[in-house]
Amino acid sequence: MASKPESPTEPFKRALAHAARSLAETPDLEVVFSGEGPSLVGKRAVLPHPPRDLNAKEAARIRGLADQMALRLAHHDAVAHARARPGSPDGQAAFEAIEQARLEAIGSNALGGVRANLTAALEARLEKQGLTRAVATDRQSAPMAEILSLMVRERLTGDAPPDGAKALVDILRADIEARAGKDLDRLAAAIDDQAAFARVTREILRDLDLGEEMSDATEQSEEDEGDEDQNTEASEDDSGEGEGEQSDGAQPEQAETSDRESEAGDEEMVQSEQDGEVEDADEAPEMGDGAKPARPDPGQGGAGEPAYKVFTTAYDEVVPAEDLCDADELTRLRAYLDQQLNAFSSVVSRLANKLQRRLLAQQNRAWTFDLEEGMLDVARLTRVIVDPTAPLSFKQEEDVEFRDTVVTLLIDNSGSMRGRPIMVAAVCADILARTLERCAVKVEVLGFTTRAWKGGSARDEWIKAGKPPAPGRLNDLRHIIYKSADAPWRRARKNLGLMMREGLLKENIDGEALMWAHQRLIGRPEARRILMVISDGAPVDDSTLSVNSGHYLERHLRQVIAEIETRSPVELIAVGIGHDVTRYYRRAVTIVDVEQLGGALVDQLAGLFDEEPKAVKRARGLLAAPPTVQPSAPKPARKVPA
Repeated sequence: MASKPESPTEPFKRALAHAARSLAETPDLEVVFSGEGPSLVGKRAVLPHPPRDLNAKEAARIRGLADQMALRLAHHDAVAHARARPGSPDGQAAFEAIEQARLEAIGSNALGGVRANLTAALEARLEKQGLTRAVATDRQSAPMAEILSLMVRERLTGDAPPDGAKALVDILRADIEARAGKDLDRLAAAIDDQAAFARVTREILRDLDLGEEMSDATEQSEEDEGDEDQNTEASEDDSGEGEGEQSDGAQPEQAETSDRESEAGDEEMVQSEQDGEVEDADEAPEMGDGAKPARPDPGQGGAGEPAYKVFTTAYDEVVPAEDLCDADELTRLRAYLDQQLNAFSSVVSRLANKLQRRLLAQQNRAWTFDLEEGMLDVARLTRVIVDPTAPLSFKQEEDVEFRDTVVTLLIDNSGSMRGRPIMVAAVCADILARTLERCAVKVEVLGFTTRAWKGGSARDEWIKAGKPPAPGRLNDLRHIIYKSADAPWRRARKNLGLMMREGLLKENIDGEALMWAHQRLIGRPEARRILMVISDGAPVDDSTLSVNSGHYLERHLRQVIAEIETRSPVELIAVGIGHDVTRYYRRAVTIVDVEQLGGALVDQLAGLFDEEPKAVKRARGLLAAPPTVQPSAPKPARKVPA
C-alpha cells in the first residue's frame, strides 16, 4: 500500500524545529504548529501553521517568530526579569519591549540569517498593528514602548527602524534622546549581562518618568541579594545550592508570547479583567471545604527579613470546582479531557496497571485463625458438621495499615502550566484517583492559583489605603477543590475537566497553597497522610514581588516546606515539570518533558509505599511506639499470611 504523500510544508517544519532547538541550545524543545500561536510555554513553542503556498516573506516571518522564542530560552532569566520589572503598567510594557530588543540583538549580532528573520517578523508585526501608517504629529497616541524598542534595537545592532516605522520613531526620538540618550548609550556594554542591562533599563525608565512605581524595598533587596542569598541558603537549604540556579522553563514569564502584539493584548486583558463576585470579608474557619485559605503564621520570617504577611484575606476563596462554571460547561470540558485520555489510552492503562500491581503487592493480608467468632473457616468445615458446638472454628482478617492512607495531589494552576502541562497533569490526576481508589486509598485533588492577574481586589485596597510600604502578599488567592478525599471518583470526575478552562490559570503563591493542603490533611483521620505537589516553577506573583523583596514568596515557600518536612507527620513529595524542585523539597524529582509526568508520579508514589511508614516516623520521633495488643481469645491465635 502506498504511503500517504507528505505535505509540502513538512520539510520546512522539520528544518525550523531543528534550527530552533539548536539556537535555543535546548535539545528537548517541543516545536508545534497550531492556529493558537505564537506562544512559548516552558519548553513548548507554538508557531502558526505555514500556508500551503509558502512564499519567502511568510517563511522568513515564521522563522523570525521561532528565533524570538529560541533566543528567549537561551538568554533570558525569567526570575531575574520578574524581580527587576517596574510596578507601573506603562513601565512594565517598556521594560518588556527593551528586554525583547536585547534578546533579538544578541541573535542578530551573532548570525546574519537570524537578523534577516527577526527583521521580517518585526516588519510583519508593525504592519499588522498599523504602526507603519503613524501620523508624524500624533504624539499623544504614539506607543512609547514600541518606539523605545526600535531605538534600543538601533543602538544594539546598528539597524535603523524599518522604512515604514521611521516616521513613528521620529515622533518621540528627539524628546527621548534629550532625556535618556546617555543611558541608552550604556545598553550596548551590558547586552550580555541581563541583570546589568535591567539596571540600565530602569534608569532609562526613570529618565522618561515611567518607573515611578518601583519600590525602594525592591531596589534595596537587589543591592543586598548576594549577601541575603548566602546567609539564607546556609540556614534553609540543606543541599547548599545557591539562589543563582534558576530554570527558565519554570516561570509563568515564559507563557508570554514572543509576538509583542499578543503581549499587548494580554496586558489589556489583565487591566480589564474582573474575576467573579467579591466574597464577604468575614474570617472563616481554616479547615473544611468552604474555608478561606489559612492566614500564615506572622512569626515565620527569616533572620533579618520581615515576617511573611498578607495585606488582606477578604477576597481569598476556597471553592469547589463545580462552583466555578455551570454543569453544561463542566460536561463539555470533561469530554475534552476524555479525548486527551483516548490519545493516551495505552499509556494510561500501562501506568494504572503498574501502580495497582505495586500497591496491591504491599497489601500482605493476614488472618487470625482458631477464634470463637468471625468468619467461618472452611478448613474447619468438617469439624463444624460433626460437632456444630465445637469452638475455635472461625477466622478474622487483620486490619492492613496500608489501607489507612490518604493522598493529596496539589496541582499548580499557574499560567505557565497552560497547554500541554496542565492537560497532562489533569490526565495523571485522573489516573491516580481511579487507581488508588481501587486499592482502597483515598485521594484528594486540589489546585491553586489567583483570582486575578497582577493583584486584583487586594491591590486595589492597597492603593486606596495610600500604598503602605511592605504590604506582604498582595493578590487574591483562589484554592480549588477538584475532588475531596471522601468523594468517590465517579462523582468528582467531571471536576477535573475544569483545568482545561480558558482563563482559569493565573499566578501561583505556592507557600500558602502548601499550608492549605497540609492543614486539610492534618484534619484527616487516616494514620498515613501523603502530600504530592506538582509544579513547574517557583512562586511568582507580579503584584506581590513588585512591592516586596524579590525572594519574598520563595523564602516563605522554603519555610513552609521545612516546617512540614521536619515537624509534621505528613509525608511530602514533589514533582517539578522543567524546574529543579529538589532545591526546595528533600524528596522530589524533576522531569524535563510533561510526557514523563505519569511515570514520575507512579514511581514516586509506589516508592513511598515500599517503605514502612510507621517505622520511618518513629525513627524521626514523630510517632510513639505502637501499643501492645492482647489476644482476645482464650487460646493464642495462629496468624498465617494469606
